[in-house]
Amino acid sequence: MENRYGWVIVAAGALITCVAMGAMFALPVYLQPMADETGWSRAGISLAMTFAFIVMGVSGLGWGAVTDRIGPRPVVLIGSVMLGVGLFLASRAPNLVVFQIAYGGLCGASVGAFFAPIMATTLAWFDRHRSLAVSLVSIGGGVAPMVVTPLASVLITAHGWRSAMLMIAIGVWAILVPATFLIRRAPAALTAPAPAIAAPAAGQAPRSGASAALRTPQFIVLAAVFCLCCAAHSGPIFHTVSYAMLCGASALAAASIYSVEGVAGLLGRLLFGLLADRVGVKRVIVGGLVLQAAGIFTYIYVSELTHFYLLASVLGMAYGGVMPLYAVLARDYFPPQIMGTVLGGITMTSSIGMAIGPIGGGWIFDTFGDYHWLYVASAAIGLGAAAVALTFPRPSAPAVIGRLAPA
Repeated sequence: MENRYGWVIVAAGALITCVAMGAMFALPVYLQPMADETGWSRAGISLAMTFAFIVMGVSGLGWGAVTDRIGPRPVVLIGSVMLGVGLFLASRAPNLVVFQIAYGGLCGASVGAFFAPIMATTLAWFDRHRSLAVSLVSIGGGVAPMVVTPLASVLITAHGWRSAMLMIAIGVWAILVPATFLIRRAPAALTAPAPAIAAPAAGQAPRSGASAALRTPQFIVLAAVFCLCCAAHSGPIFHTVSYAMLCGASALAAASIYSVEGVAGLLGRLLFGLLADRVGVKRVIVGGLVLQAAGIFTYIYVSELTHFYLLASVLGMAYGGVMPLYAVLARDYFPPQIMGTVLGGITMTSSIGMAIGPIGGGWIFDTFGDYHWLYVASAAIGLGAAAVALTFPRPSAPAVIGRLAPA
């Protein structure tokens, strides 16, 4: 019965991820209306997203450690309430600084409470089909651009950006708070003994499993690849709507590019998840990173809406398929008792990468008047991520990781 309930965790996690990620990552469709109405600069508005990514990463490490101690439900509940509060305050912001604090601070901290707790909980519920389960949870993030982003665009057109953001905040409370009570810690994660991560050297005090894990080559390489992967696609994701509008697309048509990426991301999550269970996670991650870099570079040749849709299909499948697999690889390296801390740690480094794209793209546009160099730089970073991914250590390194407990 416990294994069957794992699929309830998957469904609840997908719903929570969809609403939470969609609410926060809808900021690109607010960008131009906000700039037009308030006179705030694109770089200044984009900086709120950069703050959100940084705060999300730092708080994610803390939320993950708390999850290991008290379980995921209270953490996700607090995050759900905080996200609605952050969106509400941001919608009422009288100036750019207040908006950056509300959106970047509160929203960023709240979204940090979702990824590590939900992914760690999902991994603990599954022994077989682990890649597929995690990929299905992450489908929520793929559905979000298809649902929340177009909804926000319609609400902005009808009611203005402030009222639209306020309505999204109310929707967050109405959906996330009840869904939180479906999240339940896996019994195996409570009863299995915690394994040692590494034996301390002579004369040194024993280290906790979590703190030792964050110092291993496995964690360092995993965190570095996740960071570079996010640095590569965060700028193109955030600024493509604005770029498409500069090329002549309407606001709704440009926002629909996110929807195409979302649909492709769904396919990518399923395909990459099934493939990773068959041929290995590392191979799929490396291939996906190369495909992502190629897709990003191709944006410099795109100017028509149909071409944006085609490219969004490729890029959405690539980054959508790769992103959930980092958690699966982490589970190959580390035991479930510290998975919240480990996933929180890689979330923190990935958020540093995500923070680069929005502000970097805004600065590039304000400086050069177009996005050409954003896509060139992002593609180069993506190739760097693939190169680092080739150095992934073997999961079965007992001298470093210690014996892994079963899920």
